[in-house]
Amino acid sequence: MTGAAGPGTAHTYPPHSPPARALASGLPCLRHTDDPALRAWLTGTPAFPDDVLARGVWSVLAVPLSARGTVLGVVTFLLHRGPDAVGAFDPAESADAGFDADDVLLAEEVAARAGTCLDNARRYALEREVALTLQRNLLPSRLPEQGAVEVTSRYLPAGSQAGIGGDWFDVIPLSGARVALVVGDVVGHGLQASAVMGRLRAALRTLADLDLPPDELLTHLDDLVIQLAQDQAVEAAGPGAHAVRETGATCLYVVYDPVSRRCVMARAGHPAPLLVTPDGTARYLDIPSGPPLGLGGLPFESAELELPEGSLLALYTDGLVEGRDHDIGAGLETLRGTLSGPAGPLETTCDAVLAALLPDRAERPADDIALLLARTRSLGPAHVRSWELPSDRASVADARKRASEQLAAWGLEELSFTTELVVSELVTNAVRYGYAPIRLRLIRDAAALICEVSDASSTSPRMRRARVFDEGGRGLLLVAQLTERWGTRFTADGKTIWAEQVLPAAPEPMG
Repeated sequence: MTGAAGPGTAHTYPPHSPPARALASGLPCLRHTDDPALRAWLTGTPAFPDDVLARGVWSVLAVPLSARGTVLGVVTFLLHRGPDAVGAFDPAESADAGFDADDVLLAEEVAARAGTCLDNARRYALEREVALTLQRNLLPSRLPEQGAVEVTSRYLPAGSQAGIGGDWFDVIPLSGARVALVVGDVVGHGLQASAVMGRLRAALRTLADLDLPPDELLTHLDDLVIQLAQDQAVEAAGPGAHAVRETGATCLYVVYDPVSRRCVMARAGHPAPLLVTPDGTARYLDIPSGPPLGLGGLPFESAELELPEGSLLALYTDGLVEGRDHDIGAGLETLRGTLSGPAGPLETTCDAVLAALLPDRAERPADDIALLLARTRSLGPAHVRSWELPSDRASVADARKRASEQLAAWGLEELSFTTELVVSELVTNAVRYGYAPIRLRLIRDAAALICEVSDASSTSPRMRRARVFDEGGRGLLLVAQLTERWGTRFTADGKTIWAEQVLPAAPEPMG
């Protein structure tokens, strides 16, 4: 028997050869060597080794490899004289000594099973490649620039037959120079898991833009997972529908504020993050676990702590700490031991973690792995100024003056006009519609100037387009047009209106 040849190589066979006829017709082709055309093809074909042809071929049987109505290739069987045969080879005897009808039936059965196996392997490889491409396109190709933390990440797809999973990570800049760190894992593998992961990541970024507390954000995300499962159940109830796999996920959501160095985090059935303090001590944070996303009806809880500058947070999925040769407890201990000790470059640290938990890098992991390392920074008094303002109209002019003086101290006179307009509009709104205490805060981040005005009211302003004869309604529109972005975030004692401007680029040196 010779190897199978795909349809793309059928032109290498002459039209009169059995493999070419089997590929063209989709039916078995049996020929004996009493056929002159077959003898001519066997004499000049490079399809078989010379030592095979030298034994004397009695007959040739070519059977197409097909599956689901598609011809994938052809398999060729040769019947030749045994090593103990005596006498000269006589082609005229091949019709009696060659393959018969029973052999054709057996060959068809073998070819049918082989074709199904080949098609399954091809479809699995295609689905895995599509899922891997989708997964990589849905994950961030480059982590965003922000000044709150220094971050690096790794993602390794699974190498098991289960296929690509739904692990993901994200870094989301928030208002007030804060940043959100996210790691999650969708139940299941394959295209469905990758698609659900993409929807969850998009929804989480939208919820993060609303500046929701971590526990409240996970509650909304839990509702989304439940809705996805209900939609799939409705689709499965239709005619000809397939069974729906269970939809669920785990998630860890962390918000870090470099001004206060406070970190708020909540998790939904996800492994706890690892904290490494600047002195090299590593410990897992005691955060309420919370149920996995998709169960519904159970609350999530947040934990808050203050982090020293230079602390390292390790967020990961369970594929990193679970392996074929060790349980999750041993993996967690290995991760803690690897990250303990003096701080080093994040890229080097990331590689050290993978080397410790995946010593054989040539072997793909049994499950997807997502790893996110973040080293915290802080914005001290040199980057932040705040003022308490009285709740009267005279404070507007005073707020403009103080903001202008602070920009001059920072060497940002170029932003004075826009900043004074923003301060004037936001403080005026707080005085007219808000409640004391009113606070103005300026933050100079690495790449942005942030202006915040806070008050004790929970009423959020809305931007609207003023009509020709309206006396008001243009302030927030001007703020939106003159700044990079703006928004509202609610706090336990009121709200904060913020606006962000991009810092001017430093002038290039002369000559």
